[in-house]
Amino acid sequence: MAELYQIRVKGHLDEHWSSWLEGLSLTHLESGETLLSGPLADQAALHGVLHKLENLGVPLIAVYPVSSEEEQQ
Repeated sequence: MAELYQIRVKGHLDEHWSSWLEGLSLTHLESGETLLSGPLADQAALHGVLHKLENLGVPLIAVYPVSSEEEQQ
């Protein structure tokens, strides 16, 4: 079963990166950051997304697992 994650990065990523980043949704925050959120199949998928962000040179701020209760709020 897929786990839900939120990944915060510095800067605003264009929406076209969503499909390349495992279909995570991208939300631009007023702080100048992007919040990527959604389900990832497993830890390997999470590490794959983090590696892609690293290759893009996007500074990582935080990675959070999200419980289904938190997602509904």
